[in-house]
Amino acid sequence: MDSVEGLCARQHLANFELWHEEDRARDPRATDAEIAGVKRDIATREAPRREAERPAAGKADEVPLHSETPGMMADRLSILGLKIFHTQEEMARMDAPAGHAERNAGRLRVLEEQRRDLAGCLERLWDDVLAGRRRFKLYRQLKMYNDPALNPAVYGTGNS
Repeated sequence: MDSVEGLCARQHLANFELWHEEDRARDPRATDAEIAGVKRDIATREAPRREAERPAAGKADEVPLHSETPGMMADRLSILGLKIFHTQEEMARMDAPAGHAERNAGRLRVLEEQRRDLAGCLERLWDDVLAGRRRFKLYRQLKMYNDPALNPAVYGTGNS
């Protein structure tokens, strides 16, 4: 079984790679075909993340249910880390317009507060789970847009 640190590191790497794929899709010079290819690549990269979700620890129904798993919270912390990193890069950009660094400094303060809040919530949730005061469970995503039998744009009815 993977360590928590190993799982978090792999998740963060996946988020890092997806972040840069999304940047490619937003490039105003990208052709429609390039954007479609990037979006398909993103969907392919995200599929194993969905399949790798495991049932979560928890007791019987008498323990209150928490709607978000620690893994989901760790994923959000990873995304916040990427936002903080890229915001710091923007603050240091020498060719940015006037006021850019100041606007990003405000953004950085908000992001860092969100990260502190979320990390504290994750720590309290995990303490509650370990003490048997809170549980969580796996909810399958059941996405429809990649299923040719469920997406009208793919199976050709034209209805959406």
